[in-house]
Amino acid sequence: MARTATQFLRFAVAGIVGLLADITVLYGALFLHSGPYLGRLLSFLAAVWCTWRLNRRYAFVATASPWSEWWRYLMAMSVGALLNLGVYTVTLRLLPEALWLPALAVALGSLAGMLLNFLSAKRFVFSS
Repeated sequence: MARTATQFLRFAVAGIVGLLADITVLYGALFLHSGPYLGRLLSFLAAVWCTWRLNRRYAFVATASPWSEWWRYLMAMSVGALLNLGVYTVTLRLLPEALWLPALAVALGSLAGMLLNFLSAKRFVFSS
């Protein structure tokens, strides 16, 4: 149980770094007029890349080849991304437009998908 708690804590810290990457790339894409959904796709990929690199090094034991592990991680995180994107979309639609709204929507979506993503990473990607 202590090992899982440590993994979850490290996963959460990696998630915070990923959240910062996510928001940074999203705002960069929005600045380049990508729109909130294409920008979100780009920012999601950046966040997944960051969190994969951190999680394979600090939260879990990497046992597979990096290439195959990356694809499994991307697929596993895509399941949580559906929940994440749903919360992101609802947040954008329900709240009035503001400069901070995309960041809030990303943060709420990330929180919504966090436990599902942790369990997916633990059971299907790293098997630890």
